[in-house]
Amino acid sequence: MIRLYVTADLGPGAAVAPTLDQSRYLTQVMRLKVGDELLVFNGRDGEWRASVAEVLKKGVILRAEAPARPQTPIPDLELVQALVKKARVETIVEKAAELGARRVRLVTTRRTQLDHIRLDRLDAIAEEAAEQTGRLDVPEIVAPQKLDAMLDGWDPARRLMFCDETGGEPVMTALRDAPQGPWAILIGPEGGFAPEEREQLRALPFAVAVSLGPRVLRADTAAIAALTLWQAAIGDWNPG
Repeated sequence: MIRLYVTADLGPGAAVAPTLDQSRYLTQVMRLKVGDELLVFNGRDGEWRASVAEVLKKGVILRAEAPARPQTPIPDLELVQALVKKARVETIVEKAAELGARRVRLVTTRRTQLDHIRLDRLDAIAEEAAEQTGRLDVPEIVAPQKLDAMLDGWDPARRLMFCDETGGEPVMTALRDAPQGPWAILIGPEGGFAPEEREQLRALPFAVAVSLGPRVLRADTAAIAALTLWQAAIGDWNPG
């Protein structure tokens, strides 16, 4: 069944007006008509069964009918990603959404190769991934910030898994006895972190430097690998 992310509040009988692009998708691509059913979610009120109530010249009106799944929390996991080429950033956002990251923070570093990034495009990618994977929320995409500035304002209660291409503890070893709670995973740029950045990160009391194995991974592969290992160790893939 079609799943659609909406921003409106959801409750019994609530009228929901999707965006024009969403409306075109429902009526022109999926060929929905009045009375056809779908699922909607907004990241707050759980997932609801809805139906097409009206088809207008511009847009459609949906009607929320009954709850399908209650809103459930996901691990408080951020992916902090140094900017890389646009296509790879888009892949990283998509996979982060699929793998359960609550938020993707973009940062610039000394070796960042800047490329034009459209936040609205990344938001759309995150929404589509959430719709397809059955998530009940959509990860937040945070505008690029300098690494130094981000670390200056860091909440020390959030642990930071720093993926260091020069070496560190194996992820599963580093996380074996790690506490749950808020975490972030930091992935560097093409060319890696500058020596002074690596030294700064390793000195942080809330950071743990980890290795992703014997091979140097590209940024998108590293992000996928790190998210997968974290979820398996202490995230919602871990039955313990």
